[in-house]
Amino acid sequence: MKEEYYKTKESVEEYIELAKDVNGSQLIEKLKQVLPINSDVLEIGSGPGTDWKILRESYNVIGSDNSIEFMNHLISKNHKGDFLELDAITLKTDKKFDGIYSNKVLHHLKDNELIDSVKKQYEILNSDGIICHSFWKGEGSEIFKGLFVNYHSETVLEEIFKKYFGILSIEEYKEFEDKDSLLLIGRKK
Repeated sequence: MKEEYYKTKESVEEYIELAKDVNGSQLIEKLKQVLPINSDVLEIGSGPGTDWKILRESYNVIGSDNSIEFMNHLISKNHKGDFLELDAITLKTDKKFDGIYSNKVLHHLKDNELIDSVKKQYEILNSDGIICHSFWKGEGSEIFKGLFVNYHSETVLEEIFKKYFGILSIEEYKEFEDKDSLLLIGRKK
């Protein structure tokens, strides 16, 4: 199923408005405990650019998105920013990174797509590279506003990531309700 929600200017504007008070500053603080300042970081799914701006305060960050509308928004609001049009599964880039970050992006992938993404993340990370990803906690999947949303448990995430990454932590946190989210941090094996 091709995801269309983030493909129109109207839906991107709607999302930016919905997410205006949400940011990953607490997640990025956790990342800073394991990834040195000034490291080269790829953000998968920069969307409105909120977390990209926070990451930029500490890291050499390249933002990315698979939506042309989000790319247009990012570039128009951040003229000096570095952005790549990337699919979260294939991550087709020749660049290498010290860290890869995403905030509630990879939950749009089916399990087999997430496995492919994890393998590609491993390939584009430098040795001892760090990943930091957040997910919605739960079971099953649903279509929300036309988008596929895949919920995850600690056990499933560990199973998907452990082949390529040593898991440094998987912890619950609150985005809207207690323990509705998971943050996974890992180091390239």
